Amino acid sequence: MVTAFEGWNDAGDAASSAAQWMIVRFEAELVASIDSEEYFDFTTTRPVIRQREDGSRAIDWPDTDVWAATTGRDHDLVVVVGHEPHLRWRSWTRAVVDLATELGVSRALTMGALASDIPHTRPTTVTGTSDDPELAARLSVMHSTYEGPTGIVGVLGQALRDADLSTMSMWASVPAYVSGSPSPAAALALVERAIRFAGLPISTLDLELSTASYLSHLDELMAEDQDMAAYVADLESAADDQPSDDDLDADPGALVEEVERFLRGD
Repeated sequence: MVTAFEGWNDAGDAASSAAQWMIVRFEAELVASIDSEEYFDFTTTRPVIRQREDGSRAIDWPDTDVWAATTGRDHDLVVVVGHEPHLRWRSWTRAVVDLATELGVSRALTMGALASDIPHTRPTTVTGTSDDPELAARLSVMHSTYEGPTGIVGVLGQALRDADLSTMSMWASVPAYVSGSPSPAAALALVERAIRFAGLPISTLDLELSTASYLSHLDELMAEDQDMAAYVADLESAADDQPSDDDLDADPGALVEEVERFLRGD
């Protein structure tokens, strides 16, 4: 099972875009929804009105949707995507865990993205953490020792672990100066790790092309703004001073520490 939630933990729409890509790419079917009525303050996350193809109007509520797909492998894929709920988190997580149990899920991945002081001209950093020592060792990621405030990703992850599922969390870094716009680069980085986690090799050419176009556009904008170019150059120097790693993580502790600072409100 792969999960992603819009909100503070979705900089550049990276996690939700990665989840939606997997839904489309694997031709997943909607199998369940968790109604938003009991879990949201609609003055904070408002429903969206849209026009249908036939000209009639409809309202889209911030429900949590559960999608399922066959993969042709020895396991199938479940994707959970929605907004971070505002209310009754324990009831909401029980609903997700019940669905995971009913669908026979044995392993779960939560995805997120965070605005960071990194340049778009360097590869996207993806940090993986796991409270499952065997899974952390096999995928060369950190064993989480974090203590402190948490978001829905942490609450759901604990609930899934309590249900005896192996869990892992992945966070992509998005340049803070463009974190308000969709980031195909960060979405691609999460998709690449997610399909590796799930053991589902599949082409990501469309995301790669979108990423190339996105980065080219940022380069053009930077060429027209000397102040921005100088700022990015400083970020490049700082990034180049960090150790690199060809596996899941490049300086994994740095991004984990940044996530933890955010959760604490430092």
